[in-house]
Amino acid sequence: MKKSVWACGALISLAVVSCSKNDVTEPLPVENPEAEIVNVLSQNTAAQEDTLFFKVKTTKGAAWVWSVDGRQAGNDSILKFVSSDMGEHIIRVAVSKNDKTVSAQTNVTVYGKYKYGTFVLNEGNMTTENGSLTFISPRGVVTDSAYFKANGTELGNVAQDLYIHHNKIYIISQNGKKNAMGTSFNNDGLLVVANAETLKKEAAYNDELAALSWPSHVAVLNEENVIIRDNSGLYRFNPITRSLTFIKGSGYAAKMTMAVSNNKIFAAAGSKVYVVEPGKDTLTYAMDMKASVSGVVKASDGNIWVSTTGTPGKISKINFRDYSLIKANDITTGSLSAGWGATPGITAKGDTLYFSGAGTKMYRHIFNQGTTEFIADAKTMVANANIVYNNIAVHPITGEVYMNTIKGYGLNFLINNISVFGMSNKATLSANYQNYTNFPAGIFFTCSYN
Repeated sequence: MKKSVWACGALISLAVVSCSKNDVTEPLPVENPEAEIVNVLSQNTAAQEDTLFFKVKTTKGAAWVWSVDGRQAGNDSILKFVSSDMGEHIIRVAVSKNDKTVSAQTNVTVYGKYKYGTFVLNEGNMTTENGSLTFISPRGVVTDSAYFKANGTELGNVAQDLYIHHNKIYIISQNGKKNAMGTSFNNDGLLVVANAETLKKEAAYNDELAALSWPSHVAVLNEENVIIRDNSGLYRFNPITRSLTFIKGSGYAAKMTMAVSNNKIFAAAGSKVYVVEPGKDTLTYAMDMKASVSGVVKASDGNIWVSTTGTPGKISKINFRDYSLIKANDITTGSLSAGWGATPGITAKGDTLYFSGAGTKMYRHIFNQGTTEFIADAKTMVANANIVYNNIAVHPITGEVYMNTIKGYGLNFLINNISVFGMSNKATLSANYQNYTNFPAGIFFTCSYN
């Protein structure tokens, strides 16, 4: 046994010495480079002018070159991707080492800057200037005069309302190219239609709408049925034929935002809610709410919320199919008034509704529980929040409540706030954008439009 072990050891020693004498060394294999693109933000979509970040993961000692859509984009360790060109883009990195090159690529889709976010439509000073659009991106970046920046031209005098339908935004102005005193203004007029993602103007209508008297609101059923409210009532405008038709029976339609649900328009009119359907020149129905209607809003299930200011005030839910009353809750805390403005006195996210009576005190009503509570007074949270200019609006996804305020009239309107309140438990000021509005006509969330 001992001899066997020794012999084995001797043989091993001999082999080692023999290898050393021959001096034979196998060459190391050439290391191939590796290429991987790491998406830092894990996003493959971005708005125009937004930035995405990509970095390369590769072999030590390798060199690389980035390209975007076939054009070289540098060799930094991180690629900052920014584009104003909508559509799909190809990001590629080519990695080289030891005369070998490999590559990796990923795709990015760029959508219009204004596709997602919040618009504040501004009337402007009716005697001296035109309307304008303020835009707040989901990241909280504010673009003022967004329509002008996209077109180099302005909205009409006293912009009042907007509606988004099939990637088009429709903006109505009270005076169009002339103010109330008849002074001419250089702008795009009464009804402007633009691309909803880019705000690039597609059409403007003026002479076709000359019969209108102070148009204030617009809602769209389809490209041939644009419903416009003015001092006489409701009109059906067909942009294709350029025909304007008064809807019989629609007199006294209120200066208030109209709701659209299931291809029907619901519009407040005194104690009634009018129903308008496409292609019809007469009202489909007129619901009698037995008290002054202060708000008509689409519910998340397609039915209709209606607020009234009788004694007591009520929030009612109406069936959109047969216009029957589903349920009505009495409101004895706070005010459901729409105020003097042109926006509804209620705003809703799911089964939760908010109202402020066009003042700074905010209230929350949970419909299925029938409970109402005071939430907060914006005056205690926002400096110079003295006058609420048109009513509050709740974001249909985040549940945050937006409020536009001004310090006062005269030059005090230049001191203003777009305030955003989180409403999880109690109200908290989650964002405040100062001095971006100019007599704001309303707050509009792009995600509210299907």
